[in-house]
Amino acid sequence: MPPIGKRHIGIAFDMYGCPNACRHCYLGKAFGPPMSEEDVRWAVAQFRKYTRQGDTAPFFQKLTVTTWLREPDYADDYRRLYNLEDELSDGRPARSELLSIWRLARDVHYARWAKEVGPDTCQISFFGLEETNDWFHRRQGAFRDNLAATERLLEAGMKPRWQFFLTRKILPELSGLMRLIGKRRLRERVADLGGRFDFFIHTPGPDYEGRRIEDLRPTLDEIGNMPAELIEASKRHFGRETLWRSEAELYAAMMNEAPMFPYAHNPIDMLWFFVTNRFDVFSNLGTLEPWWLLGNLRKHSVAAIADAFENNRPLALKTTYTVPARELAREFGDPASTRVYGGADDLKSLYLAQYCETKCSTI
Repeated sequence: MPPIGKRHIGIAFDMYGCPNACRHCYLGKAFGPPMSEEDVRWAVAQFRKYTRQGDTAPFFQKLTVTTWLREPDYADDYRRLYNLEDELSDGRPARSELLSIWRLARDVHYARWAKEVGPDTCQISFFGLEETNDWFHRRQGAFRDNLAATERLLEAGMKPRWQFFLTRKILPELSGLMRLIGKRRLRERVADLGGRFDFFIHTPGPDYEGRRIEDLRPTLDEIGNMPAELIEASKRHFGRETLWRSEAELYAAMMNEAPMFPYAHNPIDMLWFFVTNRFDVFSNLGTLEPWWLLGNLRKHSVAAIADAFENNRPLALKTTYTVPARELAREFGDPASTRVYGGADDLKSLYLAQYCETKCSTI
């Protein structure tokens, strides 16, 4: 890994976990007690005072701090936590087109507050109709929360966006989901807000929890009868004509490509450090699995954590910089598989995780 060049980093804390334990989540399941405000302040101070040997000024010049790693605003005191983020960050707190669906369904004031701090769009994830969706969320009522959240957003003048995850379980339920869009007049209601109702489908990434549902990944011959409107909307959303390819096609290309490093996980615009409630530190280059662990803030200095990142000390970082992807494909890939993936990056991430898991199990 090249030296950390940009002096602006993000730090995301898993203060309150998540109401769900989604079967596709690349962050894994949340567990354990919440972090305290004192925990967060202490950890931020460690990054702020980090100074490189020979320097007199702190290395990181700008920090963006979030109190959430999984579902934003899940905590009851979400407004106070937003103010804490504002206090600890250099600049405005980071916001994305993700909100707490759990809170949207329960807090009548939340959507209007969320619109004030921005942005004005929120993405909602569907894995199927009610029974299927709740099974994927590992929480009864998640599907109804999705529908209630959609209504709350529209009432507040915000635009919902629905994303569907392509698995074998959702295929027979896609027509029902499309009927829901029409029945609830989502196209017309978002148009009244001056926008276009966006919906799309894509394959789940095979990372962490997602790797455990690979048996639900459909094959090319299983996806031939998907609703044409959904396919076209997905092409428009992603800006590409080909939404997925078979493992066989991606495998063949991988075996013929020249070795390049690194190859797993997309390049990042900004480096984030993820801090769990146990103070384990990871980066946004990978998952929260052991082979991506950089260190623990209670046991290691920020200097040691930065050194681990820059010198590829975690097994996953070391592998993605030293072991050619085609070697992993040769060991873990299936050249005859017609399972569909969003692109080569997904398969490389899968093979990398399988390699690391095998290595860790033999230690």
